[in-house]
This record gives sequence, structure tokens and C-alpha cells, in this order.
Amino acid sequence: MIDQVVVFEDNFEANELNRDNWTVIGPDFWVNNEEQAYIDSKETIRILPAGSVEGATGGVLELRAHYRPGFKTPKDRVADFVSGRIESQHKFECTYGRVEARIRMPALEGVWPAFWMLGNGLWPDTGEIDILEYVGETDWTGVAVHGPKYFGDTPFVNKYFFPKGQDATGWHVYAVEWDRNAMKFFVDDQMMYRVTREMIEHYGEWMFDTPKFMILNLAIGGIYPHKTNGIVEPYYGLPEHTLERIKAEGAAIQVDWVRVTQPAEIAQVR
Repeated sequence: MIDQVVVFEDNFEANELNRDNWTVIGPDFWVNNEEQAYIDSKETIRILPAGSVEGATGGVLELRAHYRPGFKTPKDRVADFVSGRIESQHKFECTYGRVEARIRMPALEGVWPAFWMLGNGLWPDTGEIDILEYVGETDWTGVAVHGPKYFGDTPFVNKYFFPKGQDATGWHVYAVEWDRNAMKFFVDDQMMYRVTREMIEHYGEWMFDTPKFMILNLAIGGIYPHKTNGIVEPYYGLPEHTLERIKAEGAAIQVDWVRVTQPAEIAQVR
């Protein structure tokens, strides 16, 4: 049995986001035809205290989107939604290990939250690991791996369909176990997909021997929801009934904790 060391852990117990762990992304950032602008605000990124969220083990990170028609970014893009995105780049990065988070989703078709990892450098050349993607269809979540010559509609993608009586709106632990030979993806400790170095190298170069940082975000609409539901109005990938729900109450994902463990011999403790 290989000894495992916790090298990163955030249980969201403080009154606000721990900025020693996370950087907040602002409105200049925009990709994938998403409909939101990210802002650094307690409207979109907040910590809910221990005991206030049913089923959580302590404090909870909440990323919340709001309808804000006509919001203008510094680069003069106009977005009708604001939301939250945090990253651990330059604060915590790792090569290999088990990266996991306990998260629950909203039942809102066309939202696009994710828990994922990127390398430092140009995309997709330094690799992307999608531990969790969700487009608002509550019976499943997805995983994917991207890199040079295997990105976009990558062949390395899979869906996890929840067993009867469960769905994405409940608390679940989403994880990847990653080493020099493979990435194994889990939901609640059930392995749901495996990608090996040999599989990757059939298409392109394996780009997963270098540090990756973590990302948690809540996008609204965009390419992946659109590819799933085909909706273009009232927003790209976002149906009218979800728009009305967001207008009325916003949309949120909640994160109970984030943790990274590594074998003791390679542990990159901060």
C-alpha cells in the first residue's frame, strides 16, 4: 500500500474565499460562446457557513450566476449574465495524484459548470483534464481529456449516468487519479472511465507529465450545452425556462470541499 499525502485541501471554512488558494477570474475572460461575464463579487462567489447547507460537511463555496442584461465588460463585450470562476494557477499546481471535489448541481438545462485542470501555456498544447462537466441534464455528468490533435470533439470523452434514485443535484465526489501512464475518472469512488498513455499517443502527444492547475466555474450557455440541446434562442444553449429561473432566483453550484493527494514519494506539499 503506497502512503498518500494530502498536498492541497480547501474546506471553505473561512468567511470568504481563501485567496492564498484561488485566483478569481474577471470579465475580460471569454471563451466557448458562453453567455456570462465572470466578475469578482460576493454576488457570484461566496462562502456559506457551516450548518447552513443541507448535506454539506462544513462551509460551502457557492458560485452563483445572475441575470444582468446589458452588462458591459472592459473589452466592450455585452453579456446578459454574470457568474463566478476561480483558478489555482500559480497558487497550487500538481503533476499526478488524486484530484477530487464534492459538488452538487442545479436542475437547470443549459448551465455549464465544470471542475477541471489546465496546464501552463497555450491550449490545447499543455493538456486539459475535465473531471466534471455538466449541461443541466440531471441524469448524467461528463469527463474529457484534451491535448494536441485530440481536442474539441475529442475521442477521449465519457458520460456517467447516475443510478436509480440519484442525480447530479445531490452531493457527489468527482475525482481523477492521474499518473504517468493513465488517468482514471471516478464518481463516488466508482471508476467510470480510464484513458491510458497508449490511447492518447494513438492520436497525439501525451501532455500530462507537467503541472496542472484546478478550475471551478459556472458558465451559462455556450458550445457544450448547444451541442447537447441544439438551442439557439433566447441564448446559445440556454432555453427559455432556464432563463426565467435565473431571472427569478439565479443559478448556483455548491462545492463542499476540494482535495489533492499524492503518493508520499512525489508529494508536492506547499
